[in-house]
Amino acid sequence: MTTKRTSRNFHGLNNNLKEADEQALESALKELTSGIEKLDQESISAMQQRLDVKIKPTRSLGVLEDIGQQLAGIFRTSQPKIEGKAVLLMGGDHGVVTEGVSAAPQEVTAQMFYSYLEGGAGINVLAEYGGAKVIATDIGIAAPLDPPELMVNRVKNGTNNIAEGPAMTRQEALLALLTGAQIAAKTVDSGVNLLATGEVGIGNTTPSAALVSVFTGHSVEEVTGRGTGVSDEALKHKQDVIKRAIEVNQPDPSDPIDTLSKIGGLEIAALTGAILEAAYQHIPIILDGIISSAAALTAAQLAPISARYMISSHNSEEQGHRLALKQLGLQPRLDFHMRLGEGTGAALMFPMVEAALKIADEMATFESAGVTTGDF
Repeated sequence: MTTKRTSRNFHGLNNNLKEADEQALESALKELTSGIEKLDQESISAMQQRLDVKIKPTRSLGVLEDIGQQLAGIFRTSQPKIEGKAVLLMGGDHGVVTEGVSAAPQEVTAQMFYSYLEGGAGINVLAEYGGAKVIATDIGIAAPLDPPELMVNRVKNGTNNIAEGPAMTRQEALLALLTGAQIAAKTVDSGVNLLATGEVGIGNTTPSAALVSVFTGHSVEEVTGRGTGVSDEALKHKQDVIKRAIEVNQPDPSDPIDTLSKIGGLEIAALTGAILEAAYQHIPIILDGIISSAAALTAAQLAPISARYMISSHNSEEQGHRLALKQLGLQPRLDFHMRLGEGTGAALMFPMVEAALKIADEMATFESAGVTTGDF
């Protein structure tokens, strides 16, 4: 199967993205988004032809057939193969936690990050079950990490408080986005051709809800959930904080980087870049919950075609998630009442994606099984 690899000079930049100025980062983003191509319709049609001759009524395997066709179009072949899987887990903290929007303290972000590296978290268990590795990256955790090498990709020590002003500068948003893209590119270069999104960051459902509200036009009340499990009173306060953040920052939805930098998060920016890079590389990427979907909305604003490379997973308990997916033209495939994050819902889709290809590759045809179509 064909993928579009970037050169060592990543989208016109040197490998050390932190040395680039804002103009160079803007140029790299433009190269990335303009290089994303439509899915191959001939391969999609050829895959459907393969599925139509299997011993079953036409389209009777529903979502599995949808995924099979999507993979064919992404990989540009009617015989797609999954060669390696990985969850790209981005970590970042949020200054808005000082407003009391989360039931968990900020230090949990760093503590959980170590658990991902040690392999004991929920995402590690589910990723291993799905045959995938977890690649955890610190993009903007607030606390120092040990050893310091863990912070090599850190853009800044958490975002600023969005209720008082921009989360980050435009240059920081671009740097975080392209860092996520670079991590995705390196992962693909290692032989992985199925990615999933994951994240950690106490308070990150607040900027995610803000982004979903701005990009979809839905009210803050419609898109804001309880995050770590806040009370009714705290939920109302959280909604008020998000409204204040939007009012203070006046994000421009026609300029996705402006919106991302003002009310987003560093790990959300990195996931946006990873999603765009996956599309650029002709690689499918599985979305997780509300944070991943906020990143996906941002990516789709920058490059609408990128939505065709996204595979939805579960229906998060965060109420804005389904609205975000609807805006992307997607709908959830699983409903397990989950709201952990980390990429846990996305990891559950790894076996489903592979099942779609198992059907195409291993199910008997009418001819090979000696079954007539009239028997259905």
